[in-house]
Amino acid sequence: MDKKLIGIDLGGTTIKFAILTTDGDVQQKWSIETNILDEGRHIVPDIIESINHRISLYEMKQEDFIGIGMGTPGSVDIKKGTVIGAYNLNWTKKQNVKAQIEEATGIPFVLDNDANVAALGERWKGAGENNPDVVFITLGTGVGGGIIAEGNLLHGVNGCAGEIGHVTVDPGGFECTCGKRGCLETVSSATGVVRVARHMSEEYAGDSQLKQAIDDGQDVSSKDVFDYAQADDPFALMVVDRVCYFLGLAIGNVGNTLNPSSVVIGGGVSAAGEFLRSRVQTYFEEFTFPEVRTSTQVKLAELGNEAGVIGAASLALQFSEKE
Repeated sequence: MDKKLIGIDLGGTTIKFAILTTDGDVQQKWSIETNILDEGRHIVPDIIESINHRISLYEMKQEDFIGIGMGTPGSVDIKKGTVIGAYNLNWTKKQNVKAQIEEATGIPFVLDNDANVAALGERWKGAGENNPDVVFITLGTGVGGGIIAEGNLLHGVNGCAGEIGHVTVDPGGFECTCGKRGCLETVSSATGVVRVARHMSEEYAGDSQLKQAIDDGQDVSSKDVFDYAQADDPFALMVVDRVCYFLGLAIGNVGNTLNPSSVVIGGGVSAAGEFLRSRVQTYFEEFTFPEVRTSTQVKLAELGNEAGVIGAASLALQFSEKE
């Protein structure tokens, strides 16, 4: 029997698992709730219990697996297999994830930051078409990113490579959770889109259902902003244009710096699809020089929720090939 891979996508509300072939085909997938109580101390035991349960359920053995890969929030030490500062998991202290999981399952384990892992997934089986040079940007509650250059995932000297969400696009703009101002995350994350809408609504005087909803104190989401824009609400179109300007500026600078084959946009905000991508493309073309403009493509992610588990499996595969 061909050996298999296990991919894990650890999130604040659910932990997704998959068993995959070495070609990246998902054969089984399941998920469990993330129990973040008691400083997140149940998370790793729950992962171990779920893996061991499934392996016995499918009548498999530990030697049937090449490895386990996992994407996690927080700061990751890849060599030591530890995580710290994953606040949405209540992990405020350093977690020795690799040591615990390897000891309890008997299967080699490797982990990386969740945005990096999603980048590997999109590169391997999604919009990246397995090209060696792919940049991935995920627009969710925050803005994450991953850079694959000449086949290698870049980490940087302190693990901060690919933090595209903290590229400054609006000097002196909104304050970011990182402590500086004008980060891409402050204007193009799901919360950022709403922040831009609220800020711009103060000066907008025309007719607009979006403006009315904001003025009435309604709970407005980034999806609402894009829905109003797609229905030709004039103010919503202005907001979307502003968001796409900032995205196009950041992606243009990434293109000029790295010249990847593609910059892939994923995450919840990317559900706006071609309506978002085409507007970002317009600004990307404005902010790139000709050779980059014609060789780097701006694409939408294709894997959705599976990017994490597929990328995690590819991490385990790459790790086994280096050993």
